[in-house]
Amino acid sequence: MPEPLPKRPSDGAASSASELMARLTLSALERASADPTVWREPAVHRAVLVSGLSVLMGSLVRLRADLPGPGSAD
Repeated sequence: MPEPLPKRPSDGAASSASELMARLTLSALERASADPTVWREPAVHRAVLVSGLSVLMGSLVRLRADLPGPGSAD
C-alpha cells in the first residue's frame, strides 16, 4: 500500500474533505458489494457519482497546488 502524502501548510479543508469523502466512498462501496440489491436504488448511483466527483475535485486542487504555474522557473 502506498504511503500517505505528507501534510503541507498548503493542505487545507479541501484536502481533508477529499480524503474523508474517498474513505467514506470506499467503505460504502465495500458494503454495497456484499448486497447486490443495493444497486437497484438510483440514489446509490447518484451518491457514488457525487462522491467520486468530490474526490476528483479535491485531488485536482491538490495537484494544481503541486504543479508549477505558467511562466514559473520550475
